[in-house]
Amino acid sequence: MTDPRRVTHTGPAGLDHAGALATTPTVVVVGGGIAGLAAATGLAERGVSVDLVEREPYLGGRVGAWSDTLDDGTAVAMNRGFHAFFRQYYNLRKLLGRIDPQLSMLTPVQDYPLVDAHGRRDTFRGLPRTPPFNALAFAMRSPTFRLRDLMRLDARAAAPLAAVSVPETYHRLDHVDADTFLRAINFPEAARHLAFEVFSRSFFANPAELSAAELATMFHIYFLGSSEGLVFDVATANFDVALWHPLRRYLQSHGVRFHTGAAVTQVRAGTRFAVRCNSGATLDADGVVLATDVSGLQRIVDSSPELGNQLWRKQLTALHTAPPFVVHRLWLDGPVRSDRPAFLGTGGLPPLDNVSVLERYEQQAADWCACTGGSVVELHAYAAEEPDLGERLVKRLHELYPETSQMRVVGERVLRHNDCPRFAPGDFATRPGVTTPLDGLVLAGDGIRIDLPVALMERAATTGWAAANRLLERFGITGHTLHTVPVHGRSAVLRRLASRERGISDERAG
Repeated sequence: MTDPRRVTHTGPAGLDHAGALATTPTVVVVGGGIAGLAAATGLAERGVSVDLVEREPYLGGRVGAWSDTLDDGTAVAMNRGFHAFFRQYYNLRKLLGRIDPQLSMLTPVQDYPLVDAHGRRDTFRGLPRTPPFNALAFAMRSPTFRLRDLMRLDARAAAPLAAVSVPETYHRLDHVDADTFLRAINFPEAARHLAFEVFSRSFFANPAELSAAELATMFHIYFLGSSEGLVFDVATANFDVALWHPLRRYLQSHGVRFHTGAAVTQVRAGTRFAVRCNSGATLDADGVVLATDVSGLQRIVDSSPELGNQLWRKQLTALHTAPPFVVHRLWLDGPVRSDRPAFLGTGGLPPLDNVSVLERYEQQAADWCACTGGSVVELHAYAAEEPDLGERLVKRLHELYPETSQMRVVGERVLRHNDCPRFAPGDFATRPGVTTPLDGLVLAGDGIRIDLPVALMERAATTGWAAANRLLERFGITGHTLHTVPVHGRSAVLRRLASRERGISDERAG
């Protein structure tokens, strides 16, 4: 919250607490990921009675965590891979602030170097925080971006990168893929593969399969739209210990009832909602938040013919998931060299996208390494279409961290999931939003449309808060204030240039 240009979005006005109503409203939140937890928090803090149903035995969704046991009987922590808690994730950090306002469960990562197949390396260390000097400094010191490359950029065509306006940028660029857009503005190929490909694949997509509007918005959120900086924080312990167990206790203190290990099979709509679970239980409610992944949302709505209208249901059918991603975690019998970065992003080194050395930041991994003298290393592969990548991922690790080739693998876990939302060209126009055609039913999640500059975990948190606000407004209760990076580009000159380019494009189209 250091950026003076961050934008405040005031919640709806109303009563301070549900206790002032004649009867207390009841809401069922379906999904215990970030979106569902944000929605439950927003509702419970205003006195609404909340039941939260989560099909997994743990909370957190794709940021969930659990305990596992290695073949030698050692108990270890496990999750679905590291997540970066950027400083401009205001609404996610607001949620975590319920646990600890100082956010002591997070620790900063000082650098996140990127390396390509030619050994060229980019770094975010020491960049100025003020846009556009942060992006210029990054470009000027990058081995993949030279002064002559800057001179060759098509400034007029590239203006949308620096003049993002949400949702206008989506109306203008969503039909174009990110790779085509970058080629059209003469963005240098080497920098395109290293910097932008790493970012695009954080959406679990190759640049040719990612919307140019998402790319431009992402550039705005992390570079030119915010002065919070690009250095991020990570959790100091496995996510269950650091985040979700404490948040569960906080929500229980506000009366939230948790139903984990239970899946919702159907939602009936009438005078009130009836939410049916595979456990046989039926939960009656005045409102429902569907905060599931894409397939879970589609499954519930398919079995609930009373929900929504034909157009809305068609929008849900049009949602797709991104290609699978793989998390390959290794417990090694020797230490990774101390000068290796805790995180390393890769470009042009398929199938590897990221290397993480967990003992540098996660307490459980550090404890295991202190006892064994080993290291815990995690390899990520995004948009992983091939079924078996293990050997190739480990080979890439050996190339980048050669000392690991001499180590014995003490334990190994491979996770492969296909449940992240797709952000392909053209998807935005039909993406469903938080509000639905059925009063009292709202959606939340990182695949749900909200016309604010947010992405990934922050989109999940923001839609969760927004879903709570929509129901609170319906009940006549005051909502929650949200914050985002600016909704427009910070530079008036670049905004004018982009507007002029848009006018020229419209003329040609006409």
